[in-house]
Amino acid sequence: MSDPLPDPFEFMKTLWNPMGLPMPGMVAPTLDINAVEKKIADLKSVENWLNLNLNMLRLSIQGLEMQKNTLNAMKVMQAGPADAGTKSEKNTFPDPAAWWNMMQEAAASAAAAKPAEAKSAEAKPTKAKPK
Repeated sequence: MSDPLPDPFEFMKTLWNPMGLPMPGMVAPTLDINAVEKKIADLKSVENWLNLNLNMLRLSIQGLEMQKNTLNAMKVMQAGPADAGTKSEKNTFPDPAAWWNMMQEAAASAAAAKPAEAKSAEAKPTKAKPK
């Protein structure tokens, strides 16, 4: 019974580091609870900082993707319907001139229908209201 008690941390060192090289944080483990709590608090603050940077990176990527999509849409719209057949990309936007022509035709047909309606209204006899 003259054998000294084995070091509990020695088993952990050999388990986690079979080559015998010193590992960070395991070189001199502490038994002080306050030091362990301080290390936990430090690591949590580093984790929060990294999460903040990760979220900012994600927002930057999303912003750049939106900018790229906007620029692509503007590029396709600039090409116009006449150039759509010659390019590899098909213009997915309708021709603004066609829309304008359609609106002009609708306004002209509405204006032409008004006099016809007025003439048909004059031709119909109106009933006199009883007094």
